[in-house]
Amino acid sequence: MPEVDIYNMAGEKSGRLALSEAVFGPAPNEAVLHQVITALLAAKRQGTVNTKTRGEVRGGGKKPWRQKGTGRARHGSRRAPDFRGGGTVHGPHPRSYRQAVSRKLRQEALRSALVSRLGDNDLCVIDALRTEEPKTKVVAQMLSALSATGRVVLVTTGMDQPTSLSVRNLPKAKSVHAQLLCALDVLNCDKIIATCEAVAALEGRLS
Repeated sequence: MPEVDIYNMAGEKSGRLALSEAVFGPAPNEAVLHQVITALLAAKRQGTVNTKTRGEVRGGGKKPWRQKGTGRARHGSRRAPDFRGGGTVHGPHPRSYRQAVSRKLRQEALRSALVSRLGDNDLCVIDALRTEEPKTKVVAQMLSALSATGRVVLVTTGMDQPTSLSVRNLPKAKSVHAQLLCALDVLNCDKIIATCEAVAALEGRLS
């Protein structure tokens, strides 16, 4: 059964936590992880880019020159694609880039991402995250004590408003609820810090 050290907010070890064998035991499924990450990134695309066809650009009512006798190719409109200012052929139009991904695939991708970060020693577990009032300094000191540099994701449970307000002012850190955590959040950071309650919630969600 995999185990991980538990730290307090001062960066000191306070015990060991036994992780679920069903969640953290199997190896990461890279194929599923790639599929889900691709779908999550595609869903972030706005899909609002648009180009005009020859039927949508302005002008082109008059025939540029007569049909025969000029020695040039025949044309009926200045808005043809081969003219400057003409329409675009096969250009992009507004569309949705979303890909259908089942809930089981998303769960498997999240599990694989967590196992991967655990194997890289980038998953840190703390006993609790106590902030009675919004204090960015307290969270910053905790990150420094845990040697959490770069982008950090704090995984918590419940609507912990003081913690979310404290993390909000840190440019490279964010707080995510355990039930809303996705594989992209796990991979798009340098360090994951989760409370013991958050780990239990994740194990219940993925088991």
